Amino acid sequence: MKKFAKSALTAALLTTAVASVSMPAQAGKVLLKTPIAFGSHLPALGTPIKWVSEQLTTISGGSMKMKIYEPGKLVSPKEILDAVSTGKVNSGYATAGYWQGKMPAAALFSAVPFGPEAGEYLGWLYYGNGLSLYQEMYDTAGYNVKVIPCAIISPETSGWFAKPIEKPADLKGLNMRFFGLGASVMEKLGVSTSQLPGGEIFGALEKGAIDASEFSQPAIDQRLGFHKIVKYNYFPGWHQQSTIFELLVNKDAWKKMDATQQAVLETTCKASMTNAIAEGESMQFEVMKKNVEKNGVKIRYWNDEMLNAFEGAWEEVVAEKVSDPFFKKVYTDLKTYREGYDLWEANAFLPRATQK
Repeated sequence: MKKFAKSALTAALLTTAVASVSMPAQAGKVLLKTPIAFGSHLPALGTPIKWVSEQLTTISGGSMKMKIYEPGKLVSPKEILDAVSTGKVNSGYATAGYWQGKMPAAALFSAVPFGPEAGEYLGWLYYGNGLSLYQEMYDTAGYNVKVIPCAIISPETSGWFAKPIEKPADLKGLNMRFFGLGASVMEKLGVSTSQLPGGEIFGALEKGAIDASEFSQPAIDQRLGFHKIVKYNYFPGWHQQSTIFELLVNKDAWKKMDATQQAVLETTCKASMTNAIAEGESMQFEVMKKNVEKNGVKIRYWNDEMLNAFEGAWEEVVAEKVSDPFFKKVYTDLKTYREGYDLWEANAFLPRATQK
């Protein structure tokens, strides 16, 4: 009996030892404290990361949670990158265009004037060189972050104005809130630009500190009340045909996750890309209709002269920006991808009825 007990104990110890070698070590539970750059009440802009936070616990089986902090509550939007990199927080949600002052190429991972629509952008990111270049940008600049694309939206409106804009000269002298590379285009056309946070735009319009503004899609702009002050809403969103949003994770925190947790986070963000664009696409037409019928908004489509002026100014901006080596590297890769994609795009899709 003693011999049997000893043999059983030996077998149990051996089994435990083998298991400890053959089974991967399980990481502990993960809590991602995530300051966000956009209010979680803003549809398709702030709601995607809220959706991710809600899904993460269920999908991970309880091993992962995310607590989001509204803009400015823990870290201001413009400080998110540095806060994540230094470990002040272990994650953050924003858009790379916010960091173009630190890394010029960052804007190319946010929104590109006359750039790709969502499907083309996603193709370049996931099956071209986009995602590897995206991470390389942060690594080369010395930021201790793992970047995960976590939402995307389709075109934005290209501006709210107090009066019609029929020719490039009508833009000269305007003070306008504008984002990203599009702001550089507007400056070429004589506009003074600033990148106010969404929550400050209405007050600036009301006080006359700015004359005009762009921000996002109609459903988002409506929440911010622009239509109460300026009535001319211009399309198409030449400056942001699609916009990517990122989840940044501190690399030390990322490495502490096991492979399953890393996969859960990446896959949940990938699902969020689908969810975000579906949410955005579903609600714009109702808001546009309400704007016209109840809010007195006049929807305008840029004439050819204006679109040509924007595109010409964009080409000037690119010629200047490629002086930065990494901007040139990313832009050249994206341009090459798009030139190949053109063959598919030109043949695969029905022509759109263009509103003039």
